[in-house]
Amino acid sequence: MKRLAVLVSGGGSNLQALLDAIEGGGLPGAAIVLVLADRDCPALGRARASGIPTALVDRVKYVRNSDIFSDELLRRIDGASPVDLVVLAGFLSILKGAILGRFEDRIINVHPSLIPAFSGDGCWGIHVHERALASGVKVTGATVHLVDGVTDGGRILLQEAVPVLEGDSPASLQARVLEVEHRLVVQAARLFTESEE
Repeated sequence: MKRLAVLVSGGGSNLQALLDAIEGGGLPGAAIVLVLADRDCPALGRARASGIPTALVDRVKYVRNSDIFSDELLRRIDGASPVDLVVLAGFLSILKGAILGRFEDRIINVHPSLIPAFSGDGCWGIHVHERALASGVKVTGATVHLVDGVTDGGRILLQEAVPVLEGDSPASLQARVLEVEHRLVVQAARLFTESEE
C-alpha cells in the first residue's frame, strides 16, 4: 500500500479526484493518510468527510521564514509516517528546505498550464488563465511535474493540452483546464502507486 499526503489550499477538487479514484478502484494500492493545508479551506472539509486525518499549518504565521514553514509541514507529514508520495493538489505555497531532500522525486505538483508557459513565480490559480488569454495563445493545458527547488521547474511527468476557445473568460478556461488536472493528478499518482516496492 502506497501512502499519500495531499497538500491543499482551496476547494479541493483535485483532492476529490484522488478520493474518487481510490474509492472507485482507479488508484489501487493507494491510501491518503493526511490532508495538510496552508490555510483554512473547503478541501479540509472534503478530507474530514472522508475520514482522513487533517492538519493546518497557517502560512501567514510563517510569512517571514518560509524554511520554517516548510519544516513544520515536514513535521506534520512525518507524524503520518510512512508517507510514500506527497501530492500538491492546488497547494499555493512554495516548499523549501529539508522537505525537498527528504521527498526527492516523490513530491508532485499539478499546474494549470503547459509548463514552461505561464509558470514560475506569480503564476498560480486564475492568474495563469488571465495570462494565457492576454497572450493570445490558442492552446493551454495542465501539467504534473516533480517538485524541486525551482518554482514549477521540476521534471515534467504528464501534460495535456486544452484549446483556448473564442470568447473564453479566465473562469471558463480555468474550468476546462481543471477537468484535465483531475485526470492528470490521478494518472500521476498511479505512476507511483503502481511502481515496484
